[in-house]
Amino acid sequence: MLKPGDRGEAVKALQERLHRGRYYFGKINGVYDDQTKMAVWALQKHRRLMPQGEVGSRVWTALERPSRRRPLVPNGGANRVEINLRDQLLIVYRDRKPALISHISSGAEVRYCEDGRCGNAVTPVGDFRVARRAPGWTTGRLGSMFNSLYFVGGIAMHGSTKVPLRPASHGCVRVPLTTSKRLFEMVKLGEPVYVRGSIM
Repeated sequence: MLKPGDRGEAVKALQERLHRGRYYFGKINGVYDDQTKMAVWALQKHRRLMPQGEVGSRVWTALERPSRRRPLVPNGGANRVEINLRDQLLIVYRDRKPALISHISSGAEVRYCEDGRCGNAVTPVGDFRVARRAPGWTTGRLGSMFNSLYFVGGIAMHGSTKVPLRPASHGCVRVPLTTSKRLFEMVKLGEPVYVRGSIM
């Protein structure tokens, strides 16, 4: 059983397999860090396993077998982004095949007030397109965002240092930092973004 904090060749083998499966885009260094843990969460959610970060026989078996998960929007186009709010999962498709699969944290669906302004922390459901790209770190009144891909108003897919298992954002779609670097490289202006499901 592997778990966060472990080091060694077994962790390195795990990272290599996660990378080949399009779940992990960090360093292959044999260190079971937070980025590795969130890649394991992505695999576990994608294969409908309980996301817990520990790696036992079920995870290794899942890495050996092809996924049977169906796309959210089968006719959405060869290149697109699908965001599944129910499973807290983001998948980028290239030539109709998954090219990036990421754990996310979407809008918490609560009322919030920051700096005298209030709003609802909701990630909108619907069909959108990437309207603006903001490379690197940017900071606004609701916090810091890395490699932001805006798809409706001020709502973006972006890298974050805090991507918990629960929906926790003000409405944006948070992804792990190392994954956000690859996401930003892949997804261009005008690319379709399909958001489906509900966190409830």
